[in-house]
Amino acid sequence: MKPIAAEWVSKAEGDFAILERECRARKNPSYDGACFHAQPCAEKYLKARLCEAGISFSKIHDLVALLQQVLDLEPAWETFREDLAFLSDFAVMFRYPGESADRESALDARRRCRLVRRAARDALGVA
Repeated sequence: MKPIAAEWVSKAEGDFAILERECRARKNPSYDGACFHAQPCAEKYLKARLCEAGISFSKIHDLVALLQQVLDLEPAWETFREDLAFLSDFAVMFRYPGESADRESALDARRRCRLVRRAARDALGVA
């Protein structure tokens, strides 16, 4: 794997670890944090796949826009469009007062993120 793609994977795994930790926490879980970290985990895996293929991308956080760029490489990832649209909202939604995530939202975000993560890791040859 190209070093820059490996770096994106490493950063994605940091977000994934936080997502998993917050979803498992029994004391004071941050469901907002879990939802938030699901989004950049998926984003970084999409960017890793693009980097591995030598495809440049702009500094965006819109997962559906990134998916559009990845589809030439991974057409089967079209099945993640709804999941990625769902996760995209979490880049901002729960960061400010007025909206809060609940356990159900966090677990749904984790489930969707895991789907994208697994496909990306498979495509990148990461065990």
